[in-house]
Amino acid sequence: MNIGLIGDRDDAVLAHRAIPMALQLAAQANNQAVDFAWIPTTELTSTSRVTAFDGLWCVPGSPYQHMEGALRGIRHARENGTPFLGTCGGFQHAVVEYARNVLGWADADHGETAPESARWVIAPLACALVEVSDQVQLAPGSRIATAYAQLSATEGYRCRFGIHPAFQAQLVAGPLRATARDAAGEVRAIELEGHPFFVATLFQPERAALAGQVPPLVKAFLQACAGSATA
Repeated sequence: MNIGLIGDRDDAVLAHRAIPMALQLAAQANNQAVDFAWIPTTELTSTSRVTAFDGLWCVPGSPYQHMEGALRGIRHARENGTPFLGTCGGFQHAVVEYARNVLGWADADHGETAPESARWVIAPLACALVEVSDQVQLAPGSRIATAYAQLSATEGYRCRFGIHPAFQAQLVAGPLRATARDAAGEVRAIELEGHPFFVATLFQPERAALAGQVPPLVKAFLQACAGSATA
């Protein structure tokens, strides 16, 4: 399998160091072989840059150098049934892409990069989640709950932005579902119904690899990618 990592690689970003480890540990657990390549957002000027991959992972590290490039890659995965995983910034931009291109909110934007926008679907969190861990409740029957084989998980964050409360209900009222919430009911993961695998989390499950643990969600993502590769 060949996985495309959408994002601007920076070895100073902890998640960027964890992701290759997470992929290798998950592949070993699945008895799979995996390769991966980083796709700088500045190179995503057309979808031809990502068509050869069996799966796409939009990684942490936003603001990206080219937001439209990241959104283009996410849209390709959503529209073409390519297994997709988004973590942290990938979650945030998956929400923006869906709001713009499915809900038709052309002015939907990210509060970090477009503070003048009238429709921040991604806005500053009331309490920043920077280098903290928190428990989330997983929706029964969801892909993420199946991956974890339980209905709760404790995961780490490095995040200051999440879904704007004013738009949350509308965003997850259709095929985009909220599948993980924190104790206050805030959305911490989403997935898209009718898609082979389209899951995004505000937390960073890849961090488990830094402790030598197989991240369950990355394992599930690779299983979906294997199905895509042999389809």
